[in-house]
Amino acid sequence: MTARLDVLCAGYAAERVASTVVLIRDEGAVIVVDPGMVASHHPDHTLNAALFERARFHDFWAIYQDDTWTERPADGFQLSQAVTLMGTPGHTAQDITTLVATDDGLAACTHLWWSSEGPAVDPLAEDQELLERSRARLLALGPALIVPGHGAPFEVGRL
Repeated sequence: MTARLDVLCAGYAAERVASTVVLIRDEGAVIVVDPGMVASHHPDHTLNAALFERARFHDFWAIYQDDTWTERPADGFQLSQAVTLMGTPGHTAQDITTLVATDDGLAACTHLWWSSEGPAVDPLAEDQELLERSRARLLALGPALIVPGHGAPFEVGRL
């Protein structure tokens, strides 16, 4: 089973900042990754989540829906048949990657890279060594596409 992944907004980070917003559809599941900042919105990565009234929200340690908070580790949690979460700390201790099995191979929506051009060292990383371990763990899965949190998608071969 594979899912369809569409980038709704390619993010950027320079003088201004916007998150990369991704729409995933998989057998009845509709998933929005990073519905945060786009032009004329603030703050980073989560602001627009409130636009989805009936949505479940996932972070590194819980699921939130309506007034219910269900604790669970993100690592290995399956959102749908083709979409799984992976704990990938380093940029922050709370970072997760959304793994999506698509017809074109595995796609990873992640904050482990800013873009295919770098920087190799994340200037805002809380723990660069942990980030490097998370990168290696993700690359071991053989992703075809990286969708960075603040940049255009790129093929892994461009790293």
